[in-house]
Amino acid sequence: MKTKNPKSNIRESALKVGDSVQAEVFKVTSFGAFVKLSGGQKALIHISQVSDSFVKNISDYLKLGDIVKARVLNIEGSKIDLTMKKPKDEVVSYPRGKEFKTSAFEDKLSSFLKV
Repeated sequence: MKTKNPKSNIRESALKVGDSVQAEVFKVTSFGAFVKLSGGQKALIHISQVSDSFVKNISDYLKLGDIVKARVLNIEGSKIDLTMKKPKDEVVSYPRGKEFKTSAFEDKLSSFLKV
């Protein structure tokens, strides 16, 4: 009978960078939170990836047992890094190959100027 290597489960799963996942916080440290994914895999949400704003104390944002939504930031071997930050601004293509970034600020400014 062939036994599976637990570290190989990450490669065998359908988990990819950019995927949205739900996870349960099982350990909170000064540098981040360790979470358990639905497939039993464990991952880290670094303190810098918890919020779009500066996080001084991670305990103000996450507690043991919290269920959080996150995105897969990186998969390296058996290590999975997650982020709770909003996705970066998308690049929009315009004619003649020009590219502009959209942002909430630009949208608000545009709607303000129209009024």
